[in-house]
Amino acid sequence: MKPAPFDYVRATSVDEAVAALAAANGEAKLLAGGQSLVPMLNFRLIDAPVFVDINGIAGLAGIDETADGGLRIGALTRHYDVETSAAVKQRFPVLSEAMKHVAHLAIRNRGTIGGSLSHADPAAELPAMSVLLDATIETASPSGGRRIAAGDFFVAPLTTVLADDEMVIAVEIPGLAAGAGWGFEEFAQRRGDFAVAGAAAIVLRDGDRITEARIALMGVHDVPLRAAGAEQALVSGGKGGVDAAAAAAQAEAAPSNDLHGSADYRRHLAGVLTRRVLTAAIGRAGG
Repeated sequence: MKPAPFDYVRATSVDEAVAALAAANGEAKLLAGGQSLVPMLNFRLIDAPVFVDINGIAGLAGIDETADGGLRIGALTRHYDVETSAAVKQRFPVLSEAMKHVAHLAIRNRGTIGGSLSHADPAAELPAMSVLLDATIETASPSGGRRIAAGDFFVAPLTTVLADDEMVIAVEIPGLAAGAGWGFEEFAQRRGDFAVAGAAAIVLRDGDRITEARIALMGVHDVPLRAAGAEQALVSGGKGGVDAAAAAAQAEAAPSNDLHGSADYRRHLAGVLTRRVLTAAIGRAGG
């Protein structure tokens, strides 16, 4: 099957890209890596009369260090560049590890950070990472830019708060405190498949006392989920609270049934994977 006919616009600036989106009255799609868009287009799961190619826009790719120990990652930065970045490995090893699980190498070479965030698949790694790391998503539109907390960006499967004439231009991740431990696990039927479920964690501790916990789940909710109840259970229980946190994560999960697994199976995985990532994060945490 081939896509329906469409017009093609190759933008050379952000202003030109968002102007083209605005001119299409909500019917245009952005083309970056195309790793999700093009297959959906070929199967006619989506139909847009205009596609705006943003690959020619200078300055939208790159990883820059910020003064607070964080990073600003441009929307056209490829997954593989994030995975292999020395700055990412040093400052956010959990992000580097998660990127290794994104599909296959050929896809990571083309897929972009902005595309993954905008596609908003609740089983994808990058949306979960953005929620875990308290990222801020920077956007542009003809009416100006916005800075949107990742926790407010995703509203439903494959749906974000982006307006029809708005595009992601970067994601900014604030620095982590020294000694932060991390863990990442996902379960997929085959290497490179979308995760049936996944979990990631950041932990700070002072001896046996947990001073901060962040837990994000993917594939078990309509959006990437910060498991606030599980976080509180771990902080309250300290190093001995891992089982309580895993049970809380399982309770917070609200998965659906599909061909890859039942809701009950995904809910079970949420608990198992949370226990694993917390054990790893506590073991890696200094203090």
